[in-house]
Amino acid sequence: MKRTRYIAQAGIIAAVYAAVTLPVLLTPLGFGPVQLRLSEATTVLALFTPAAIPGLALGALIANSFMLSQFGLIALFDVVFGALGSLLGAGWMWRFRERRLLALAGPVISNALIVPAYLPFVLAGLGFYEFAPLGIDVEGNWIGMYLFGVVAVGIGQAIVVYGLGLPLAVALERTGLKQWFVGESRKS
Repeated sequence: MKRTRYIAQAGIIAAVYAAVTLPVLLTPLGFGPVQLRLSEATTVLALFTPAAIPGLALGALIANSFMLSQFGLIALFDVVFGALGSLLGAGWMWRFRERRLLALAGPVISNALIVPAYLPFVLAGLGFYEFAPLGIDVEGNWIGMYLFGVVAVGIGQAIVVYGLGLPLAVALERTGLKQWFVGESRKS
C-alpha cells in the first residue's frame, strides 16, 4: 500500500469517527458507564485496511478531547486510554480479519476492559453509579463501578459493533466500496 493512500485513509477514518462521535458526546450515552457510540460501528473498517488502526485511535483521541471542556483535566484519562482502547481493538480486528465474528470482538473487549477502569475517576459524584429503582448504589466502590462498567460498556459496544458495524461491513462489500479501502493490489 502506498504511504500516501495509507495516510489519506487513516485521516478520513479519523475524521469520520470523530464527526460521528461528537454529537453523541453531548449525551450521557456518549461518555457514561453505559455507552452507545454509533461511531464504534466504523471500527469494522479495520477489516479492510490497516490504516484504520491509527485512524480510529486518532479519531477517538480527537473526539474525546472535547470532554476536556466538560470535565477538565481529569478527562485526559478518556483522551489517552479511550484512544488506546480504539487502537488495540482495531489492531485485533485487523489481525483476525479473516475470522470476522472473532475480529469484531476486538473493540468490544478492549473498550469493555479499559474504559471502565478510568470512568469512576472521571464520573465520580455525578450519580452514574446509583440506580435507586433497583436499590443499587456502587458509587465510591471502584471494583463495583469497574465491574458494572465492564458489563455495561461491553453490552453497548457489542450492540453497536455487531448490530451496526457488521451490516456496515457487509454493505461495503456488496456495494464495492470495500475496494477503496483494500486498493487494487489486494482483493481479499
